[in-house]
Amino acid sequence: MLIETPYKVGDTISIKLTSGEEVVARLEEEKADSVILHKPLMVTATQQGLGLAPFMFTIGPDAKVDIDTSKVVCIVKTLEEMSKQYITSTTGIKL
Repeated sequence: MLIETPYKVGDTISIKLTSGEEVVARLEEEKADSVILHKPLMVTATQQGLGLAPFMFTIGPDAKVDIDTSKVVCIVKTLEEMSKQYITSTTGIKL
């Protein structure tokens, strides 16, 4: 069993969905039956390694998405390197 350090609202988190997709987002709120994600991006494989792509192409870049926890396999705090890539992708600030 994988046990990571706890995450909190405002953290960059990684979510594995039952569909197999992995999502990186800022945790906005965690409710009993869902999580609200801010600026969700999907992890993709590119020729240069892992990359981030829009989670949905028909929402704005500052969107908040409510995901039902029955569709979630696990939630963990994102690895620091990927968290920096996420911040660069969502803000334009290079860390």
